Amino acid sequence: MPDVITVRVPTGDGEFQEVVVEIERPPHQKAFMGGYRHRLTGAEYHHAAVQTLPKRRPDRGVVVFSRDTQTVELKSQAQQCPVNVSTQMTGIGCYVSCINDKLVAPGNYISADECHDRRLRAVICLQSYARRWLARQEVERLRRERERRLAWMELQDRRRREEREEQLRDRRQRWMNPQRREDFNLLYRALEKWRCEEEQTINSSLCGSERKAALCLLLEQEAQLIATIGRHRIAVHNNNYDKTIRKFLDKCGAPHQWRAADGRLIEMDTQHTIRARELRDLYASVNEFTAAEEQRLHVLMTLKHTVKEHECQLTRDIVDLIDREVDLMTRGVKAARLEGLRRRICTLFLQYIKTPAFNPEVAKLLKVPQNPSKLRSDMFLCRSCHRYLRSSDFSSAASARLSARCLDCAGLDNIARSRDEFSCYKNILKRLRADEQQLNEDAKIPFLLQVEDLRYLVRVVWASCSALNASTDLYNLVFVRWERKRDWSPWNCILLSKEETSAHMEVQDVHKAYEATFVRRIEHKHMLARRHFSQIPVMAEYLDSQPSAALGNQLVSKPVTMTAKHAADTTPALAR
Repeated sequence: MPDVITVRVPTGDGEFQEVVVEIERPPHQKAFMGGYRHRLTGAEYHHAAVQTLPKRRPDRGVVVFSRDTQTVELKSQAQQCPVNVSTQMTGIGCYVSCINDKLVAPGNYISADECHDRRLRAVICLQSYARRWLARQEVERLRRERERRLAWMELQDRRRREEREEQLRDRRQRWMNPQRREDFNLLYRALEKWRCEEEQTINSSLCGSERKAALCLLLEQEAQLIATIGRHRIAVHNNNYDKTIRKFLDKCGAPHQWRAADGRLIEMDTQHTIRARELRDLYASVNEFTAAEEQRLHVLMTLKHTVKEHECQLTRDIVDLIDREVDLMTRGVKAARLEGLRRRICTLFLQYIKTPAFNPEVAKLLKVPQNPSKLRSDMFLCRSCHRYLRSSDFSSAASARLSARCLDCAGLDNIARSRDEFSCYKNILKRLRADEQQLNEDAKIPFLLQVEDLRYLVRVVWASCSALNASTDLYNLVFVRWERKRDWSPWNCILLSKEETSAHMEVQDVHKAYEATFVRRIEHKHMLARRHFSQIPVMAEYLDSQPSAALGNQLVSKPVTMTAKHAADTTPALAR
């Protein structure tokens, strides 16, 4: 049937009107719910109630269920056929076919207990398979975690090995090619260690005149090695001097830089920076002794016209030296004999560059302030070399007052006597500052400590060994927090090896993870550190309030009389 049909409807007086009717088709097959069906043609005639849509109930907004569907009702009821029901049977005069009959044999009777038991076995079987699947999933998860853990541990071990090898390579490079003061301290430390071993071997194996002769030979060998190290140190100092001068001149000629609001780097040149770059290039040309004669004469004339802009004793000396060199070059003097004169010209010209009146940009890089009042209040006398030096030339340790010796005298005394090497303590302090910067950006105490303070903390308080396995390799020891939730301080720290730090940082409560004896020993070391650093004003303000009664049972409060030398010797014993 089409969707639109035209129906002719009579309107009266024999007239008809055509009406367009749209047929709405239901989305589902409509069931026969009453009416009439023509036996011959099969046409169906439905009642009028069937032609209309059912009336929908209003939506309440919540899902409503019938109470009958929520409960289980068990009913036992016997049924019996009505009396008037009969069954057709084969009889005389009546034949009933039995072709379609089925023979039904009764099965075993299943009781309710057997039914529930079979259902329980089926449920147990399903649960066993489900639990087996869950167990496999858990085992796979544990296996993956184990593999990740082993991979992480292998990565950490490899990283530690690489770090250890890098340290060994660095120390070997410093031994073979020392460039800094710390590198030469490492050489002197190795020399002292070798001398002590040789002296101990001689004392244990020889005696009398043979021992004296061996000790004299050992002294000569030590003197030769010291002289060799000294010659190498002078050569390195000369090379480093040239690098320092170039770096200083590059800083003078660098343009001014700052960040704009949009993040771009802006550079600006001033007349002072341009002047500094010109002097830097001219100094590099003057310092080039291998140039040709004509090029050298051109450089000297340029230098002469540059310094003659200012009239003073320094510029007159430079001009006199330039005229002398030009005169000697015109007479055919060899370049090797002019090397001393040329170095004097370079030295005086460098002094000219470092004068703020001739090069204003250099004023910000000079160590000596231009204001005499600041210089007068910041000068101190070194009792060893009898020189007046600034406070920056003395020890800057937080635990030490203004030392009577400057840094140069202290370094010379170290080379001559104790020959200690402090690079290991610098590495520990650098590692400590980096770790605390990651944990707390506002950490201040690690940046107040200097190498001397950390050396006292390692050697005197912690006896230069790990608190757990007593490892004495200083290049493998680091400082970490004793309690994770508190900031690092000398009274909240523990010295461990690098392999032990990861395990210790996972400890939530140290009093539950470690034994009481070990905890008391660590707290005793914290008290020693607290007693030492509490005497420093800059560190005293960071001391947390802790009642002294809580620590009273850890030390015997008896007066002990000892000299300074004995105190320095007995403190490591107490720390152990």
